[in-house]
Amino acid sequence: MNPLWTLTATEIAALVRGRQVSAREVASAALARLDAVNPAINAVVACRPGEVLAAADATDARIAAGGDPGPLAGVPVTIKVNIDQKGHATTNGLRANRDLVADGNSPVVDNLRVAGATILGRTNTPAFSMRWFTDNQLHGRTLNPRDASVTPGGSSGGAAAAVAAGIGPIAHGNDIGGSLRYPAYACGVHGLRPTPGRIAAFNGTAPTEPSIGAQLMSVQGPIARCMSDLRLALAAMSAPDARDPWWVPAPLGGPDFPRRAALCVRPDGLETEPEVEAALRAASARLVDDGWQVDEVDALPPLREMVSLQLILMFGGDDIRAVRSAVYREGDPGAINTIERVVSKLKDGPSLADVSSAFRLRAAALRKWLQFLETWPAVLMPVSSRPPLPQDFDLQGLHNGNLTSEAQLTQVSLPVLGLPALAVAVRDPEKIPSGVQVVASRFREDILLAAGHSITGQDTPILPVTPFDA
Repeated sequence: MNPLWTLTATEIAALVRGRQVSAREVASAALARLDAVNPAINAVVACRPGEVLAAADATDARIAAGGDPGPLAGVPVTIKVNIDQKGHATTNGLRANRDLVADGNSPVVDNLRVAGATILGRTNTPAFSMRWFTDNQLHGRTLNPRDASVTPGGSSGGAAAAVAAGIGPIAHGNDIGGSLRYPAYACGVHGLRPTPGRIAAFNGTAPTEPSIGAQLMSVQGPIARCMSDLRLALAAMSAPDARDPWWVPAPLGGPDFPRRAALCVRPDGLETEPEVEAALRAASARLVDDGWQVDEVDALPPLREMVSLQLILMFGGDDIRAVRSAVYREGDPGAINTIERVVSKLKDGPSLADVSSAFRLRAAALRKWLQFLETWPAVLMPVSSRPPLPQDFDLQGLHNGNLTSEAQLTQVSLPVLGLPALAVAVRDPEKIPSGVQVVASRFREDILLAAGHSITGQDTPILPVTPFDA
């Protein structure tokens, strides 16, 4: 048998359920891998081995008593530090939150535990979780295990780096503007942004309810090294929880669909670089080889105008000056740089008329997308127009900051529409990781996973990488 830390979640759960290995053995292997590689990349910023082993022992005891250990029996899973886990600080990468200890779990943590997962540790995020680079003044910088010179992505950079390095086969992350998809892309793994309402979310430590934009656009989701693990994690995470009024009891599988995809290399005039285009065409060819019809299109329904709508909806009804003050109190350079770009676009904040107009424009754009997706159930497009960016690229002048934002056009715009999306790794082992994005209609994650299965060669798992200094 291969080392336990190299196995997929699907393989681990089958072994544990079949009593071929114990959950404790799996947890011990995961902890050893964490000790071996995490010092080099700083992906996991909090781990309590005693808690990890106790959770694994509880799974083993359940099996010994003849009980059902759950679909994720003994599978090590990491949790991002911006959601609540009982007894742990929900830091969100902030020194101000170092003592913000949760007295209960978020729905995601509860659902993963009920499914039998072993919570391995908590992963890093940029300050305020609002940057495509993972660094903060509380936990420090996370490095990409494949190449320390490029970003691991953000905001779920710690989650993606952990999965890529073999620190657990599944990581929890969240996404309001690319925070699941871009880290998966940068680290050469897969990341699923589900439809809003698919996975219940709630943080008891939050002082207020989220903004209307966050309620509409923020989602929880998994990062993994194969489609089967994403499917397994999605099913576990999407169990009901009454604390989230937006949760929808939608089935995980929808009606049969024609295996037809639209390929758009340069949506809304995006200046897609040659390496990214090559990945898109390679993915398209794999779809065709697996029986899909792929039609290349020059244009898609609106994307670019959604970027301004995202800012309006995110900060509509909120005092942008108060948000800016909180960022300056924290003093994080990356967060300050980000909020100043936001302030420069919004000035004193959106008016009620701005928010009302944004909702009207959103509805019109979404209607066009839903009609388009009736003809092409899957859309293939870039995750980013550029290969993973060098560390701190966004801090190197206004020009680079604007280039960073422009490259992420498709990530920022899709959440406004409420559409699910999947970042699929398409990687040449000799080069910086690359990948593609697949988009489908609402609550059709099954279409995304089917396309991902075809692109990855019948779901061949990505092997974990040992980081440079480990």
